[in-house]
Amino acid sequence: MNIVVCMKETPDTTAEKRFTADLRLDRAAVAGVINPYDEYGIEEAIAQKEKLGGELTLLCMGPARAEESIRKAMAMGVDKAVLISDPALEGSDLIATARVLAAALQKLTFDIVIFGQASTDSNAGMIVTAVAELLGLPALTWASKLTIEGGKATIKRSHETGYDVVEAPLPCVVSVTQVINEPRYPSLKGIMQAKRKELTSYKLADLGIDASSVGSAGAGSKVEAANRVTLTRTPEIFKDADRAALYIADYLEKRKLI
Repeated sequence: MNIVVCMKETPDTTAEKRFTADLRLDRAAVAGVINPYDEYGIEEAIAQKEKLGGELTLLCMGPARAEESIRKAMAMGVDKAVLISDPALEGSDLIATARVLAAALQKLTFDIVIFGQASTDSNAGMIVTAVAELLGLPALTWASKLTIEGGKATIKRSHETGYDVVEAPLPCVVSVTQVINEPRYPSLKGIMQAKRKELTSYKLADLGIDASSVGSAGAGSKVEAANRVTLTRTPEIFKDADRAALYIADYLEKRKLI
């Protein structure tokens, strides 16, 4: 079983975010981390490789500094990695990113490609279906459970009244949610081994992609404005401890929350 897991490096979720003059997220101003949603994709890919055997490759599009995050994923159990890094990629939108990832995947051997459900810097959650469309492959999205057997992948997709069972033949593309597993921590042995694992770098020329079709120049969308969310709240203080439960119940009932 050949598995590819896609990872994005995103700004540290705890850091204060700023925008550049052209209203793009200033990624250089804060530390980069493995996209938290992708940690679940990485864990699921490792677990499936441990169960089925084969090889696990990580694919990342990002700046050269993303190597640090890639090495962390390798320490978790990824066998090898591919980093697509090119100055022309800066400012790429979702469609350009999907084109680049799809072109890189066409150079790799895989039975299944696994993504996290979304990225914390945009939360679009659409890259998996865009990549699948470009590759001409089925997409199984928002998986809370993944089973691979008999030449097909089967997922459970949870919702408010239960779950749906969806399946597709291999090869296919899958995105997983946070409830599918609990990501492991890298071991000391894994950290040491990660330093020696294979990391291949691609430029746009290696993928046969014209620089004018990606980055800011090739973006089909543009941010016109960005504003911080402001909340205005009026606090209510209730000091009668003996009647607190009744007060809360009345409060929720008036708002039709219970």
